[in-house]
Amino acid sequence: MNKKILLLPAAAACIAVAFAGKNDPIVMTVGTMEVPRSEFEYLYNKNAQQQLGSQSIDEYAELFELYKMKVADAVAEGLDTTSSFLNEFKGYRSELAAPYLTDSTYIKSLMAEAYDRAGREVEAIHIMKFKQRDPAMNESSRAQLDSIRDVIVNKGGDFGEMAKKYSEDKGSASRGGNMGYIPSPRFPYNFETAAYTLGEGEVSEIVESPQGYHLLLGGKKRPARGKVLAEHILILVPDTASDSGKADLKARIDSIYNVAVAGGDFEDLARRYSQDPGSASKGGALPWFGSGQMVAEFDSTAFAMPVGEICRPFRTNFGWHIIKKLDAQGIPSFEEMKPMLLQAINVPQDARAAMIREHYVMGLRNKYKFREFPEVDRQLIDYATTHGVDSVFFERFGSTPEFADQTVMTFTGGKRTVGDFVKSILKYHNTANPEAAGNFVAGRLNGWKNGQLQKYEDSQLEANYPEFRNLVNEYHDGMLLFEVSNRKVWEKAAADTEGLEKFFEANRGDYTWTVPHVKGYLIQTESPELSDTISKALAGVPADEIVKFVRDNYADKAKVERVLTKKGDNPMVDALVFGGDKVLPSNSKFTDCFLYDYKVIDQPEEVNDVRGQVTSDYQNELEQEWVRSLKEKYPVKINEKEFKKMKKDAAKKAKK
Repeated sequence: MNKKILLLPAAAACIAVAFAGKNDPIVMTVGTMEVPRSEFEYLYNKNAQQQLGSQSIDEYAELFELYKMKVADAVAEGLDTTSSFLNEFKGYRSELAAPYLTDSTYIKSLMAEAYDRAGREVEAIHIMKFKQRDPAMNESSRAQLDSIRDVIVNKGGDFGEMAKKYSEDKGSASRGGNMGYIPSPRFPYNFETAAYTLGEGEVSEIVESPQGYHLLLGGKKRPARGKVLAEHILILVPDTASDSGKADLKARIDSIYNVAVAGGDFEDLARRYSQDPGSASKGGALPWFGSGQMVAEFDSTAFAMPVGEICRPFRTNFGWHIIKKLDAQGIPSFEEMKPMLLQAINVPQDARAAMIREHYVMGLRNKYKFREFPEVDRQLIDYATTHGVDSVFFERFGSTPEFADQTVMTFTGGKRTVGDFVKSILKYHNTANPEAAGNFVAGRLNGWKNGQLQKYEDSQLEANYPEFRNLVNEYHDGMLLFEVSNRKVWEKAAADTEGLEKFFEANRGDYTWTVPHVKGYLIQTESPELSDTISKALAGVPADEIVKFVRDNYADKAKVERVLTKKGDNPMVDALVFGGDKVLPSNSKFTDCFLYDYKVIDQPEEVNDVRGQVTSDYQNELEQEWVRSLKEKYPVKINEKEFKKMKKDAAKKAKK
């Protein structure tokens, strides 16, 4: 059962009152639990959307009162303070809070930008230097690109020749740095932004990506071509092939092509002759692909040919290809692309992920009047840079009031001190390299400040966003309702063997049958001989061990099950007990069956004969007893004046 979605009003909130103001009056008090109007209306409206028929406020209020009594009972028993409840609720709240702890407007703007770019493809031409682990080598690479740019921009150097000579991207260097047309979003954001914004022939500044450093030359632009679905046949041409060998391979692909265009089964030809291990077994089928995902010759041929056509053989670095174009599609709508766009901008390595975080934090700094104290930061960083982060550092800045009590930040949520920050890094020690220690403190300090703002924003969500507060309340009280109902009714009824037996005996007349039932053990076997053997072996075996005995001793040769079935429900049992043609087991492995230790009964003998029905009825009785006690323990007071206003407002809304 889902703890978050229950049968009665979709769970409410005992914590809502903390945020109810004078514009959110109390409409009901259940015991000591006050219910603000916003909570009641939220749940009433939500319940109305889930109902097939309309339900008046008064009708709903009766259900709501009982619901709140049950929640109050859960709180009275401390179910909201258990570690299991708190941990589970914390997890739910974190999930619900995630969309509120970011700047959705900024994210939408980045998605819109990405979709706009997706409608165009640009020619990417670059000179690249790969990043190294050594910072000095990276600085050297940047300096070299600076020099190359100066030669191109100020001294007439040819970009293509410089790319051939200096670019470390071997795939494009031989073509003067030309990567061909690229679509969005598929490349690092900074690289893509430069490629899309440069004018044709314009040279960029140095662009950093996760992989390296780039100098770009603005290329041509064209409308995006969408995607292609195709099958292909590949005949590999090894680099070591002789001229005669190459001629034989060309003759082979031509022969396959002639059969294909003459009406041959393309997929069968691909399975028989294609040497592409990834697609041959699938009849040459390739997944949908877009611009730049295939080698240039394959790309240009596939996009240029009509759907349904088979192209003439063409050559790539791999060998000879034939393509059969199955389908093509343009750029999907924004709504269709939203999941992919959202994923692309949130990839941790993508610059936009950092931009989103930075933009969000800057918004919080403005919202909460954030102020920091650079001179205090400088003390910490300079000391760590000189002495490292060690026990003396922690003693000085974590425990000595002169330093620990200095303010490092103030905001609407209060102030934070040096000591507060130092507590957050107690588990870190870095003394081997003081310079690294200084960088560590500087980085941690900035991240910690941002974290404090984010924690404060998180703590204010219920106060700032009524819809979030209502949703959190719904989860909170829904979990409590599930737990308390399980303890008081569902689990209690199922586990209370003595109570079930007493209830059955007291109400035996309510559990009657009109058709006889067979009660015993149905055993299916591989042969009549085995049936006879098992029947004899069971002599003396206690009834409660029969199932285990058969399974342990005859394993896959027999199947045993305890049955309680009425006449007409089980053909095998009917044939064995009530006459008629013999019915073979449905599993062809078994050819015989028999009943052991069985009897025919006209009425239930014990609670287990009707356990499901008795359990359900016993649950209903426990529920009724619980409800009676709830009404005694938690009196309800209604704010009649406010209820009249709600009903009047609801009537006006219905007329509109």
